[in-house]
Amino acid sequence: MNNHITICEARTQAGVRRFWAELGAYHARDILPRDEDREDLIYFLGEEYRSQIEALRERERDRLHFLFFRRGEEEIGFAMPVIYDREDGKCFLLEFCVYPQFRGNGTGRACAAALLAWARERGMAYAELNYGGDPRRLRFWQRLGFRPNGADEWGEPLLLLPPEEDVPLRAERLTEPDWQLFRLENSFRRAVGEEPLTEEEKNTLSAAVQAGRIAFFTVKRRTRCVGLCSVSACFSPFACGQAGSFEDFYIEPCFRGKGGARLLVAAANAWCRETGIASLTVTCAPCDEGLYQALGFGTPLGRTFARLAER
Repeated sequence: MNNHITICEARTQAGVRRFWAELGAYHARDILPRDEDREDLIYFLGEEYRSQIEALRERERDRLHFLFFRRGEEEIGFAMPVIYDREDGKCFLLEFCVYPQFRGNGTGRACAAALLAWARERGMAYAELNYGGDPRRLRFWQRLGFRPNGADEWGEPLLLLPPEEDVPLRAERLTEPDWQLFRLENSFRRAVGEEPLTEEEKNTLSAAVQAGRIAFFTVKRRTRCVGLCSVSACFSPFACGQAGSFEDFYIEPCFRGKGGARLLVAAANAWCRETGIASLTVTCAPCDEGLYQALGFGTPLGRTFARLAER
């Protein structure tokens, strides 16, 4: 079968109307088909979602695109990507669909390859998408080089097609909580088997950062935060001064092995010295002891036990 795919953008009013019709059918047929999905489906078919998407499509920079896949004279699917040139060349793929009657025989892979080529021509450095935890979508995108890479700011699992360019990382203290903090915190929580942050917890965490009750440090690849850690200070009678607890230590899987962990620990240590924190301790699972020892946490202080407050 001929799998040569071309891409055209919906620019006319008729084309945009057709895109919305196909997008709605896709949500109802493939994404939210069950009765228990009815409330979510109503949202995706409603005016609030439509106005949000149209605002992204109409802005001047980092614009969202309505794209159709064509094979010969037939329209066979669509995609909805955004390329963030103001960030670091991330292409985020909101939606990707091959119409049911055209699925199979490698059509999906051909469409995805055409989409990635289209995005690279427009400045894409790497690609990211939310696969909704669907194992079929996971396998499909993994065959194209995507790798599991944490979670988004709402706790949904992400896949990343890693950038080819090797860019030096840098560490800095985070002073204003933002969506990248929540994304990495949810990624850390997902990695240790915890639930994602609720909206109330996001507000509480933001307030703690702004009040200086906790210090977060991030490691960045250009504008993308790819790792974080935190230091919480308290008075230590043993040290007769401030002591710090090192927590929330996480590097995105696709960016490990590039020195980010050492940069984070060095930034946290430097801040502790500047602020008069006498010691920095970490509590970890036995399997992680070697990692923390390699990062300079070499003084054993016994074992840590906790009694959690009842809720």
